[in-house]
Amino acid sequence: CNENVNFNYTDSFIFSSDGTMRILVPAQETLEEVAQQLSWLKLLEGGHHEPLDCQARYKIAIIVPYRDRLSNLCTFLLNMHPFLTKQQLDYSIFIVEQFDDSLFNRAMLMNVGFNEALKLREFECFFFHDVDLIPENDRNIYSCPDQPRHMSVAIDKFNYSLPYVDLFGGVIGLNRNHFQLVNGFSNQYWGWGAEDDDMAYRVKAHGLNITRYAPNVARYRMLSHVNQESNPLRFEILRNSRVRFSTDGLNSLKYRVESLKQLPLFTYILVDLSGESS
Repeated sequence: CNENVNFNYTDSFIFSSDGTMRILVPAQETLEEVAQQLSWLKLLEGGHHEPLDCQARYKIAIIVPYRDRLSNLCTFLLNMHPFLTKQQLDYSIFIVEQFDDSLFNRAMLMNVGFNEALKLREFECFFFHDVDLIPENDRNIYSCPDQPRHMSVAIDKFNYSLPYVDLFGGVIGLNRNHFQLVNGFSNQYWGWGAEDDDMAYRVKAHGLNITRYAPNVARYRMLSHVNQESNPLRFEILRNSRVRFSTDGLNSLKYRVESLKQLPLFTYILVDLSGESS
């Protein structure tokens, strides 16, 4: 497919000549309202879309770790679906919610999303995407990368500059082979912080390179949210991460799926991370 094709989009969805997008806000912060606002896209069950007039090159899964962020989720879905369909991608959005009361484990939820998505379809490429980050430029193409790609290079909260050169968090893209090669994310990071640095170490240790689009293209807005509780041991865990690459990740993942539903705007996976394998 032509990833830069222009559709006859409604006036509510503004894409300027330089690719700048207006961030849309739901009329009401309910999934039902967002589904109504996006009804013109004719999405398929489970938040799936594929172009009708051409064959997309890859099957892409958007994996979103989630807990108690309905406002962010509504805005995310309202903006991401038009953004992705405009690129004529064959994609599905997966919202992976943590069921148990433990500290939030973002990385482990993304491992779960990878595993469960592949049970439904042979996805070739994965984008791991924070729910509070919205792309601001439609030239930021979510195509399957030859090398791991850091997508969210320039975020408004950080004055559209990269906080540090090895940052590999927020939104990242990897093809399936590379994600399996590095054994996915570590499962050890309970609470906020350092799991993305751990993944950066894994990528480099396996001879891969972190790539990025230009900052004027890879621009994102961060939605307001309550910060997660930090992991006080995150730097100690990170310091010893290299010895665990081969034993901590996809091959050590234990969880139980409490619910899996294909909803109008996304595939919903509710998962218990307390330790029992599904």
